[in-house]
Amino acid sequence: MAESGRVRFKSNYAVSRKIEPFYKGGKIQISRDGSHMFCTCGTQLNVLDIETGAVTQSIEQDDQEEITSFALSPDDEILVTGSRALLLKQWDWRENKCSRTWKAIHTAPVASMTFDPTSTLLATGGCDSTVKIWDVLKQYCTHNLKGSSGVVHIVEFHPDISLLQLFSSSMDYKIRIWDLSSSRCLVALETHYSAVTSLSFTADGATLLSSGRDKVCTVWDLKTLKPKRTIPVYESVEAAVVLPESKTSRAPGVQSRGLHFITAGSKGILRIWDPGTAVCVYTQTLPYCLPKTAEEDASEHSLTHCLLVPTRNEIATVTVGHNVLLYDLQTLHLKKQFAGYSEEVLDVKFLGTEDSYIVVATNSPQLKVFELATSNCQILHGHTETVLAVDVFRKGTKFASCAKDRSVRIWRMDKSGQVTCVAVGSGHAHGVGTLACSRLKEAFIVSGSQDCTVKIWKLPGTLLSKDRGDRSLTPKVLHAHVTEKCHDKDINSITVSPNDKLVATGSQDKTAKLWAVEDCSLLGVFRGHKRGIWCVQFSPMDQVLASSSADGTLKVWGLQDFSCLKTFEGHDASVLKVVFVSRGTQLLTSGSDGLLKLWTIKTNECVKTLDVHEDKVWGLHSNRQDDAIVTGSSDSSIVLWKDVTETELAEAQGKQEELIEKKQELANLLHEKQYVRALRLALSLDQPHTALTVIKAILQETHGEEKLEETMLKLRQDQKESLLKYSTTWNTNSRNCHEAQAVIGILLRHEAPETLLQYNGIKTAVEVLVPYTERHLQRMGRLLQGSMFLDFMWQNMKLSDASAVWDGQKQPEQSQPPPS
Repeated sequence: MAESGRVRFKSNYAVSRKIEPFYKGGKIQISRDGSHMFCTCGTQLNVLDIETGAVTQSIEQDDQEEITSFALSPDDEILVTGSRALLLKQWDWRENKCSRTWKAIHTAPVASMTFDPTSTLLATGGCDSTVKIWDVLKQYCTHNLKGSSGVVHIVEFHPDISLLQLFSSSMDYKIRIWDLSSSRCLVALETHYSAVTSLSFTADGATLLSSGRDKVCTVWDLKTLKPKRTIPVYESVEAAVVLPESKTSRAPGVQSRGLHFITAGSKGILRIWDPGTAVCVYTQTLPYCLPKTAEEDASEHSLTHCLLVPTRNEIATVTVGHNVLLYDLQTLHLKKQFAGYSEEVLDVKFLGTEDSYIVVATNSPQLKVFELATSNCQILHGHTETVLAVDVFRKGTKFASCAKDRSVRIWRMDKSGQVTCVAVGSGHAHGVGTLACSRLKEAFIVSGSQDCTVKIWKLPGTLLSKDRGDRSLTPKVLHAHVTEKCHDKDINSITVSPNDKLVATGSQDKTAKLWAVEDCSLLGVFRGHKRGIWCVQFSPMDQVLASSSADGTLKVWGLQDFSCLKTFEGHDASVLKVVFVSRGTQLLTSGSDGLLKLWTIKTNECVKTLDVHEDKVWGLHSNRQDDAIVTGSSDSSIVLWKDVTETELAEAQGKQEELIEKKQELANLLHEKQYVRALRLALSLDQPHTALTVIKAILQETHGEEKLEETMLKLRQDQKESLLKYSTTWNTNSRNCHEAQAVIGILLRHEAPETLLQYNGIKTAVEVLVPYTERHLQRMGRLLQGSMFLDFMWQNMKLSDASAVWDGQKQPEQSQPPPS
């Protein structure tokens, strides 16, 4: 318990998870068993697990070319991709292995492809106006069908393979039927006056449904090859799907048996039609109101794709915003949502009582709420223009958002994780760029706008009640009880003090200001930054304010005298966000260069720099437990980080203890003269100095060189490689060259040249060994010459003693004793 009361500085964060784009437009396909979804994302083809929402495989072309088309066989076994490099690749997608590559023969990229019902024939439609048929099993091109005009963007086999018919459509708005037995076009069906967007067959193969951007769908009798009925649907249709007939269940609005189909297009809703009466029998109701622009093809709510998932009894749709939505086929109620592409992430916050969700503001009017455990995504509609910022109340069940549409909204999450809008406030003259929620209680929010004003909005008491039945009610209207012009330029950041009594604002006018919440009166101004301020943040413990600026600095200010207490320099670009961590003793910042930096306030030291993002990091938030952070960037990625300080400290202590034990064991082995084990232990510890000590100890023994030779012959090849690498370093020092030369000599005597050539780094080792060995040889030569000269001088020098000269052969005469 005493340990928990002490503040421990953080030293590092590690990436625990990344939420990245997995779909950037184009075709999607779902496996026959309904478990996986296939979609393209630039040069990658991602395989998504529909239950968990996780990307299980990411298939990428070797040539790094963008994938233009793909198809999965009906038996879920074969996946074929086509790229701008005019190559077709066949994949074992479960193992992420390319089993075959061949030239597409097309002179332009493949725009569409499909398999026949038997999974043996593959049809490819190219931008070169041709259609080619491939036998996937026998691996050759069977047909080359010419006659289309422009890009062939649809190819479909007739469901009855015995007929050997292929249907295609190109930019001339015609539907061509090809007879594969004769390789000729049987007929070109003409009713559409704009691009044909989809072809769908009935189960018996006798009827074809076609849809187009000319706002009509046509039902064709394939026996007479004549149109049965043309149905005006009053919207540009991107996909029309024939509904399967079922005796047990029916789609909503279907009262009678017979042909019915569902359309998806520019209106952004699914509609079910009875072609017999040309009447829409059911129109999907959405939980949000479509704007007036929904009638236009460019609407952000438009649907671009639609396909049935029979095994799941669901229908999948794709929106212009690259969101994939799964609806129940019987009710058309939403079951699952996946956000394929988040564009630029502008803000991100932890959400929920256990911080088990995150709410993300991207470069769109919709908010996205991700459940971290399952990757399930809720897309929240309400704002009509880009959402710029979000903030969460202390309990985590309510949060606020602001947008370019000049409004603020309050959202509530229920116990099941469903989020609804409960209040809306408007009144700013320009887009609302920042806001902050009260900290102690869910009492108010403060918003700042490009109109240079700050508004304080009090939450009505009805929002604070735990009424279960208010989800279906329209949002309450918020009214600002205080409005104040606070700065001369855009307000970039607002924060509320932990006691809910103070508000700080940071502006593009290079100043930060302190205000009283009660009447929004000015208490003080913080001056010192050289460029606009991007973020301000109160400390959770001390009476200080942190600010980050476009001048690349971070400042900490005192609230008593408004003076700058500390300045942190280290970012090379604008510092966009700052948060306090470690109970207010450290700061975490994010910059426009994609870097995160961890600072210790007391020492002014940058403890760690984290580099994962590739662009501006606009979103940065720490959870309540202070052991995780989330970041969002302009590179479309959201990264979850966990505090690994304790883990790294425990690992370092474990390694230190292990090292001490091994060093003691090494000393014991040397004492017991178990040199083989001692040398192996030194090599496993990767300690060249210890290995040198062992070799010196061996060489000092009687017959040391023989013992060293015996010891080295018992080593593995990787250990000999390490010893050779160490010897290369030892040989550069004249003190250790003798041991190095002894090791090298043993290796050269006992290892064949072919074996030595297989050693890692042998080339570099030889290049380093040769010049130093030559230098040692020259030194030895000079030493030998000097010793010979010394020996010569010793033998020929004259002694000054009067006694006879001893030349090394004649003994000196005995001196006579003096007379008595």
